[in-house]
Amino acid sequence: MRHYLFVCSQNKLRSPTAEHIFADVPGIATMSAGTNNDAENPLTDELVDWADFIFVMERQHRNKLQSKHRAALKDKRVVVLDIPDEYDFMDPALVRLLRARMQRWLPVG
Repeated sequence: MRHYLFVCSQNKLRSPTAEHIFADVPGIATMSAGTNNDAENPLTDELVDWADFIFVMERQHRNKLQSKHRAALKDKRVVVLDIPDEYDFMDPALVRLLRARMQRWLPVG
């Protein structure tokens, strides 16, 4: 079982959508968090440690992750999905974009 952590700023729209749509994919477990202190589920070292792969929505999220959680990151794979903050939770366009950007990272079969 691979652990996928999805990260955005507030953990209200993009990362919870990703957590939700990939939660039923066999072979992976999903969680989401936000880089801001007032996020719905703030990013912690424990979440970073739990993850095998960390998918951030924007470069700024990777930068915050690397500066605030460097020790927990170790050799984790961090992937920038380049998804701007212009979608609502479960927006069909966001779902399509997430599925397209995540295609190569999902288990086959």
